[in-house]
Amino acid sequence: MNPADDDRALAAVARLPVTFRPLLTRVVLLTMGTLLLAVLSTLAVVMPHEGASPWTTGDRVTMVVVGVLAMALLTLLSRPKAVAEADGLTVVNLTVKRRLAWAEVLAVRLRPGDAWVHLDLADGTTLAVMGIQPGIARQQALDDARRLRALVEALGEAPGDGRGGG
Repeated sequence: MNPADDDRALAAVARLPVTFRPLLTRVVLLTMGTLLLAVLSTLAVVMPHEGASPWTTGDRVTMVVVGVLAMALLTLLSRPKAVAEADGLTVVNLTVKRRLAWAEVLAVRLRPGDAWVHLDLADGTTLAVMGIQPGIARQQALDDARRLRALVEALGEAPGDGRGGG
């Protein structure tokens, strides 16, 4: 690593723990879920009880249940994040949470067209980090990918792994 990379890595380590999360995407998803739940619940209450085509209790409950299910789905979609701490990285995707030691992470990749960051792991596999995604906030994702790469370079060297630096 050159001296500028060393400084960047030290600065990244000094700010631990850090959480990488697509904040704008999360705000949009949770706002839409809340609004959808509110609208469907309001409709369930204000629809006619009497008249030519009254709504039954089952119709009203169905509207609220659909709103709750939509909110649950949008909350699940807003879950992804990555938490970097001094002793490792926790990656939380939609339904899976995985804890990695820094030495397990060999590289951080975000290529043009990728939906999110990918980690190359020491066991030969790749792990998606959905918490860093360039969809809505491209520049934030690029900055986060650089910060995560600096952390991997600063903290990821295992004794005798031959990666150098750090």
